[in-house]
Amino acid sequence: MSAQDKIDSIWYTRCPVPTPLGLAAREGWISQEFAQDGITINTLQETQDPELLESHYDHRLPHSFRQGGNVPAIWAKSRGTDTKVIGLNWVDEAQLIVTLPNSGISKPADLKGKRIAVPKHVISIDHQRASALRGIVVTLEVGGLSPKDVELVDVAVERQPPTIGWQSGKRAAYAAEYAALKNGEVDAIFVKGARGYESANEHGVTIVYDVRQHPDPKVRANNGAPRPITVDAALLRDRPDLVVRFLSQIVEVSDWAAHHEAETVAYIAKESGSTDQWVREAYGHDVHLHQGTDLNPESIAALEGYKNFLLEWGFIKEDFDVQAWIDPSALAEVQRLKKKAA
Repeated sequence: MSAQDKIDSIWYTRCPVPTPLGLAAREGWISQEFAQDGITINTLQETQDPELLESHYDHRLPHSFRQGGNVPAIWAKSRGTDTKVIGLNWVDEAQLIVTLPNSGISKPADLKGKRIAVPKHVISIDHQRASALRGIVVTLEVGGLSPKDVELVDVAVERQPPTIGWQSGKRAAYAAEYAALKNGEVDAIFVKGARGYESANEHGVTIVYDVRQHPDPKVRANNGAPRPITVDAALLRDRPDLVVRFLSQIVEVSDWAAHHEAETVAYIAKESGSTDQWVREAYGHDVHLHQGTDLNPESIAALEGYKNFLLEWGFIKEDFDVQAWIDPSALAEVQRLKKKAA
């Protein structure tokens, strides 16, 4: 190893949602793995520096890993950031179109001619807007409709403080959207995940459709599935050994979570700012069995399909080859070493 290849710190970031990376970090495995090397493990979840936090979206930090919503990862790649996808995780989550009980809307076809809220955030890449639009478009298609059959209404969402840490889920869930719904500005809104499901219960709204019900995983694909593990490509090129060791800790989560249901659900609840009950409702009662890491062709195809959706709707400006973005070498080595040790 040459002097220029010596690394003394590694960064990672993840979203406040179910991620194997988050679980591995929560259990202390990543820090323990690199302690003997004198490599410091830093997380964006423990900084308030706006410049550093921006790497959660644009992946600009060297020697860094990310797992979470795929919209920022796709956006960063489209803008030319040199990253590689080294693993994917798929957890189907609740993606709900909801309305007031007295709206007369009970099924997707009833949305014809209605006003549907589309959140608008002042942020580098509006992943929540992209997520809502996807859920809306899929729901409309299920009802035999298209976006031309409804009025999409922008709803401004107040900018939040620059933090994406453990407590980020404490603010009121979908407050702007529910205000627009109850004020009569719109007829339906989109909410998702544990906090979305919990908010639907709290507000007593009617669920028109849950995209989770769609039989085709490529159609269910959204910001939350599949969730890619990305790494800056320079680190993978220069120090593939470190990438393999980091990834191995994430891969180990699959077996651990399968045997630690309560701990896994509790972690996701804390990460998402919700409760065990709503985690199970939103992600399934078997969520602990879906913490694996792979590069399944079906998941890659779904990621490509959603990338195409983002391009079509203008969330990204430049197209790119998703297949070329995938680098299976690190995961293959992790699996080889795991099999050898068995």
